[in-house]
Amino acid sequence: MKVDRKLGFWMCVALVVGNMIGSGIFLLPASLAPYGMSSVLAWVATAAGALFLAVVFSGLSRAFPAAEGPYAYTRLAFGDLAAFVVAWGYWVAVWVGNAAIATGAVSYLSNLMPWMAASTAVTALVTLGFVWLLTAVNVLGVRVAGGVQVVTTILKLMPLLAVAGLGIYLALTADPRLVWSTPAAPPLSIDSVTAAATLTLWALLGFESAAVVAQRVADPERNIPRATVIGTALTALIYIITCTTVLLVIPAHQLAGSTAPFADVAKLFWGASAGHWLALFAAISGLGALNGWILLQGELPFQMARSGLFPKIFARESSRQTPAAALCISSILVTILVLTNYGKSMVEIFTFMILLSTTATLAMYLLCALAVLVLLRNGKLAASGPRVVWLAIAGVMGTVYAIWTLIGAGSEAVLWGFALLAAAVPVFYLMRRQQTVPAPATETDA
Repeated sequence: MKVDRKLGFWMCVALVVGNMIGSGIFLLPASLAPYGMSSVLAWVATAAGALFLAVVFSGLSRAFPAAEGPYAYTRLAFGDLAAFVVAWGYWVAVWVGNAAIATGAVSYLSNLMPWMAASTAVTALVTLGFVWLLTAVNVLGVRVAGGVQVVTTILKLMPLLAVAGLGIYLALTADPRLVWSTPAAPPLSIDSVTAAATLTLWALLGFESAAVVAQRVADPERNIPRATVIGTALTALIYIITCTTVLLVIPAHQLAGSTAPFADVAKLFWGASAGHWLALFAAISGLGALNGWILLQGELPFQMARSGLFPKIFARESSRQTPAAALCISSILVTILVLTNYGKSMVEIFTFMILLSTTATLAMYLLCALAVLVLLRNGKLAASGPRVVWLAIAGVMGTVYAIWTLIGAGSEAVLWGFALLAAAVPVFYLMRRQQTVPAPATETDA
């Protein structure tokens, strides 16, 4: 593959930030309103956990620049079965989540173009139109998809940076409109912070995106670690400031019932028309995230097929050296999911998607954090000096954070996640019977 067809540093940053910032953040303050001050502490805890895990992925990508992301890291540490279970769960979570992201983006657009919500059938068709448009963008080439990601990331950051700037200005000027009003919020406690952290984690999923597509990145040893940490830190900082600003200027009882918290802030300070612009930017944000996650939904089965753990058709590349078959098959699954659920409400769809995506992704985070510790201990992860210490700390803290957040997700989410991962076991052994699995690469870099 030619270098000029690969993702550079800024495209990797855009992929990380663009996948982390979807349409969900524009609704999240309303969900966090009942938790009051606990939600701020939850953001801090989630940001810290995400940064520890970002260091985990940075260290693994630096040590194994030729490896194919989380699947390869887990395989090196725990073997084929664990790697397959993690990759299977993550892949299903990605394309299931894509159905929700696409539906959410169309929901925002319907505020500007009501005909999109004329009926559930029309909404479903428009949703699938965007899914297949962005699938085509990814089939055209990783540089084309990367370009779309850069543009949409810049656009989606504009309203968030505007609200962040507003919050900083109000704080510096001690504006009287900056008042915390959460009379019904529970007192600060580990339980309330843990519950709120489960919600904030959903908004920060995706910091592993650059590592997942390592084979598509130019100079992965250098670009992936930097893009992962910088993208995660930037997104976490923007989230903490913007969500706190919304919580501080909108009364709790009003915020809890809001369907567009950021639009409410825009209307309060910049006029009614600003709310329509927020809806447009929220839709762009969702479509940008959809573009990046579609890239991942093709890359994951492509990697598994190349390793012999998935049908060979998923390993086929187009003339533009993109996993066209894997992209299209995954989007067919998204299509089936949308068509079979288009009669349900948005709340029902999103609840189901979040349960699947969060728990399956947490399982991947947990095993990758443990993989750092295992690979450091057995000497496969070559590192020295302070880097060993930082990687070990990140591995331990990332493991603790993943377990803590799984507990906060609740029994229902854990059961759904377990069922999803357990379904991978018979598939793994069926594939093992049909083909021989080659040994994983063990290239290391000090």
